Amino acid sequence: MTSAKRYTGRFAPTPSGPLHLGSLVAALGSWLDARAVEGRWLLRLEDIDPPRCPSGADDVIRRQLEAFGLTWDGEIRYQSDRGAAYQAALDRLIVDGMAYPCGCSRREWQQHDHYPGWCRHGSRHPERKQAWRLRTDKGVQPIIWQDRLFGRQCLDPSGQGDVVIKRKDGLWAYQLAVVVDDADQGVTDIVRGYDLLDNTPWQRQLQSALDYPEPRYLHMPLILGSDGQKLSKQNLATAIPDDPVKARPLLYHALQLLDQQPPPELREAPVAMQLAHASRHWAPEALTATPTRDLH
Repeated sequence: MTSAKRYTGRFAPTPSGPLHLGSLVAALGSWLDARAVEGRWLLRLEDIDPPRCPSGADDVIRRQLEAFGLTWDGEIRYQSDRGAAYQAALDRLIVDGMAYPCGCSRREWQQHDHYPGWCRHGSRHPERKQAWRLRTDKGVQPIIWQDRLFGRQCLDPSGQGDVVIKRKDGLWAYQLAVVVDDADQGVTDIVRGYDLLDNTPWQRQLQSALDYPEPRYLHMPLILGSDGQKLSKQNLATAIPDDPVKARPLLYHALQLLDQQPPPELREAPVAMQLAHASRHWAPEALTATPTRDLH
């Protein structure tokens, strides 16, 4: 098990809107996993897509986390400040033959399950703006890792296609940015939603290509709303409060959604009291290994 001295976890939301119950459960699980071993917990805002990140959304997220007692260590990191680091990583991938420019449009390959790698040996459309893609046919294959909840995973990234790591509009893509920042911040444990499990092969391949350490992973079940859809900002999920008193019953409910067993008398207790009990009794092995679970 990762020692308390080495453990570093993180919560890395996109500031495209306020947090909802699904993101609270993800943040809480990550926070408890770190605090239960006296580890560090970082807050990183993945604001690499400015059109999706309205002004002030980062402040709302900060207030929401504070209302639920989910304090972080150190300064908040903003990915919008990290372009030079991402470019250095991309330059290395290019030199090593792991990344290539691509001018293809999605419409051209929409009949395929994933991008078929047409530009691996030279862009088919050099006259167009170019994205940069990761070559998934090179490097470690298949990707094998042990998820802390879902067990042994074996996925071939080449079966998922050559993912974009820098967009045609010059913006950095999630896969490269998250890997570079996790390594730079010394993240040892990643606790996140099941919807990102199939992103792990790309990220493990990037970690290998860039000689980065490989963190442990714990993918948690996604919370579904009454309509059967994943709670998300796109689905207009209700925002959680930024008031510590209103947060109390919702924090208790989030602990139940994590399959923990908070005592009934803590339902209306201050968030600090609930979190103190929860961190002492954190039991990730109690989580149900299903991709999704209902809200109630």
